Amino acid sequence: MKNLTNTIQNQIILTGDRATGPLHLGHYVGSLQQRVELQKHNDQTILVADMQGLTDNATNPSKVSSNILNVVADYLAVGIEPTQTTICLQSQLPALSEITMYYSNLVTIARLERNPTVKAEIVSKGFQRSIPAGFLTYPISQAADITAFNASLVPVGDDQLPMIEQTNEIVRKINSLAGKKVLTECQPLLSKSSRLPSTDGKTKMSKTMGNTINLGSSPKQISAAIKSMYTDPMHLKVNDPGRVEGNVVFTYLDAFHPDASYVDKLKQHYRAGGLGDGETKRILEECLQEILKPIRQERSKLLSEPNYLLRILQQGSETARQKTERALNDIKNVFGLNLFKC
Repeated sequence: MKNLTNTIQNQIILTGDRATGPLHLGHYVGSLQQRVELQKHNDQTILVADMQGLTDNATNPSKVSSNILNVVADYLAVGIEPTQTTICLQSQLPALSEITMYYSNLVTIARLERNPTVKAEIVSKGFQRSIPAGFLTYPISQAADITAFNASLVPVGDDQLPMIEQTNEIVRKINSLAGKKVLTECQPLLSKSSRLPSTDGKTKMSKTMGNTINLGSSPKQISAAIKSMYTDPMHLKVNDPGRVEGNVVFTYLDAFHPDASYVDKLKQHYRAGGLGDGETKRILEECLQEILKPIRQERSKLLSEPNYLLRILQQGSETARQKTERALNDIKNVFGLNLFKC
């Protein structure tokens, strides 16, 4: 396993995923492997963000509700331990919604519209003419999530850095209102792994675009995805020199093959000519089938026991509820709204 974060210890970490589909290899190299290591020496919470999933799926809510247990099964199948990591459900933590409401009074619409991540997603989701209010304000919701758990580190991709910035702006406003430090600013924890492209090489992997290899993919699905992978369009014959840069097969080999020196030799051979795309895809398939087989088997076993998954989620949500209620109490004090506190 590459790029682990063994040196990070005694931090409060919040991370999570939208429950809009099963997780895929992009999640695996981008965050899941990291979470498995972080849980050993830190206070880690993983939030299944079902409410955030509704910000662009409100007209099709079953896309969210039907995938909650899929996501939990993916977590457990890759090695996240519920005894070490709190796994909780966003919609079962009412304090998060109340904190979001308080924060929304501290952020202008203009500031939300300037958020580059929001601007990019508005375009990608086709919301230019009609933006759901929940979608526009989801950076406020994320700020509520982060501060409710008093997270000091938040694992994110570089595209999410504006969210961390906006969260810390809210933290500073709350502390200014209180005249003292009530909330702590958080720091981003960027993955050391390169972002995995989609199998077609056009974009990043996306659950909604269907250009992924899911953790639960069958052997046939894995094989089909690899066969369709983008390589070098000018590499027409086996003996032709080929380009490694931008070649999705080699990007995946870099990410997943256990022998980096072997991959380097493959690259040299491919650049010189004499190595066909079919052979490089065969090597990649052999590698991914080996990695995903135990994950797929464990995931299938877990999904056959939905009550077990629900119990883990319920227990984690109860633990998280107590933490978020304490944070809510502190924030209500800032606004002078704890009138009935005994």
